[in-house]
Amino acid sequence: MVHNGIEYGLMQAYAEGFDLLRHAGDDSRPEDERFAIEVADVAEVWRRGSVVTSWLLDLTATALAKDPDLAAFTGKVEDSGEGRWTVQEAVEQATPAPVLTAALFARFRSRQEATFGDKILSAMRKGFGGHGEAK
Repeated sequence: MVHNGIEYGLMQAYAEGFDLLRHAGDDSRPEDERFAIEVADVAEVWRRGSVVTSWLLDLTATALAKDPDLAAFTGKVEDSGEGRWTVQEAVEQATPAPVLTAALFARFRSRQEATFGDKILSAMRKGFGGHGEAK
C-alpha cells in the first residue's frame, strides 16, 4: 500500500512539473520571461538518463508523443484506495506524509468543477483587495 501511495506522489510531481513547463510561454507572463517549451520533447530527454527517469515518465512521454495536448483526457483522476489506506496508516502512526496526502487530495480535487469553496475564496479576494476573477 505504501508503494502505491508513493506512486501518487510521483505522479502528482510529474503532473505539476509538466504543467509548469506547458505554461512557460503563456501570454500572461512578461514577454522576456516566455519560453516555448515542447513538453513531449522534455519528457523524451528526461526519460533517457535524467535523475527523474521512471516507468511513469515513459508512460508520460508515450502519451505526449501521441497527443501533445492530451485532448482525449478530462483530467479527472480516480483512486483505487491504496492512497487512502496509506494516508490513513500515516495518521494512525502519527507519521507525517504531507506529499502523499496532498497527492491523494489532488486526485479528489481533479474530479470537481469549481467548488463552493472556490467561490468563497474568490469572493473574499474581491472583498479585501478588489481582485476580480480572470476572464
